[in-house]
Amino acid sequence: MANKMSSKSSTAPPAPSTATATTALSTANPGFIDGIINKIPLPKWALIAIAVVAGLLLILFIICIIKCCCCKKKHKKKEKLNLQNVNGSTTASLVQPDMEDLEPGLEDEKRGRLQYSLEYNFRSQEMKVGVKQAADLKAMDSSGTSDPYVIVYLTSDMRKKYETKVFRKTLNPVFNETFTFQIPQAEVSESTLVMQIYDFNRFTKHDIMGEVRLPLGDIDLQHVIEQWHELTAASKIEQERLGEICFSLRYVPSTSKLTVVVLEAKKLKKMDSSGLSDPFVKVQLILNKKKWKKKKTQVKKSTLSPYFNEVFTFEVPFNQIQNIDLVISVWDHDKVTKNEQIGKVFLGCRATGNQLRHWSDMLANPRRPIAQWHSLQPVEEVDNALGLKSHFKLPLPGK
Repeated sequence: MANKMSSKSSTAPPAPSTATATTALSTANPGFIDGIINKIPLPKWALIAIAVVAGLLLILFIICIIKCCCCKKKHKKKEKLNLQNVNGSTTASLVQPDMEDLEPGLEDEKRGRLQYSLEYNFRSQEMKVGVKQAADLKAMDSSGTSDPYVIVYLTSDMRKKYETKVFRKTLNPVFNETFTFQIPQAEVSESTLVMQIYDFNRFTKHDIMGEVRLPLGDIDLQHVIEQWHELTAASKIEQERLGEICFSLRYVPSTSKLTVVVLEAKKLKKMDSSGLSDPFVKVQLILNKKKWKKKKTQVKKSTLSPYFNEVFTFEVPFNQIQNIDLVISVWDHDKVTKNEQIGKVFLGCRATGNQLRHWSDMLANPRRPIAQWHSLQPVEEVDNALGLKSHFKLPLPGK
């Protein structure tokens, strides 16, 4: 009996150990999220509500990012289409984006308007330009106003410029000033009337606010004109007309003779107060960027279209002709002050455009005179292109 009891006691403990193991197994492998939830001292309905709100906020954030990206792409596409694919006014009207879609600076900013009058007297060959008033000008000062005045001139004679009075602290000045220009009828069609509005500054450079340009060849001057005109951005470079000159070139390799015939000039810049000039021409040879030989014509008094027909001959060895630059300059003679250059051109193998073509034609046609018209260029521009060095005299073999 005792053996049975001992045997029963020895075999009974395994049952509880199996139950304990099962319980431990069931509690040892809960989910990671369930474990976190069990540790939070909140009811399950509160946790579910928080999760739903967080999810909604995340979805809204993603939608906002996608919407912003799509708007930027759409705007860039419109801008690119407007700026690159517009070739005419009709096309522009089809692809022009709405005004509210344009970024600041893409459209031409409003500069204001200018009212003027224009009257040409064919008998006295005088042009009267009336600067009436301006409206809706751009504010240039920190106070929200400007100090405007107007400069008036013709491109045919840029030395003669008129200015109106300065009007303080206003965007709608009333000038009511008239200016008279002497301009021959033959020059009217090739001239442009320029009216520029500036903002006056006492201690700094005056700022240009805008301008009106009127090509006189496009205007009917048979009647008095009075109208408003929108201001536009001022031209950065004012190309002044200096005139034109005609001359012929001939080179004979066998005799090493370079012949230059200065024929005539026309439409020269007015250098005197009388509206005329006293022109003469200098012909200069430059060898290897150094001044070499020069000659000049006689002075023609009081004319803008002189006729010279003077011949100059230079001895230039054939082995040096490729290193020669021929400089033709037109000057205004003055008895009292220093002579002034009106303009110049240079020809040679280093030249470009019409000048290089004229020089090449001369070399390709030996013994034959080649005549051509050339537009005078600014002195500084030609001198910079030549890159002149100091003057010297070159001894030539056989001279």
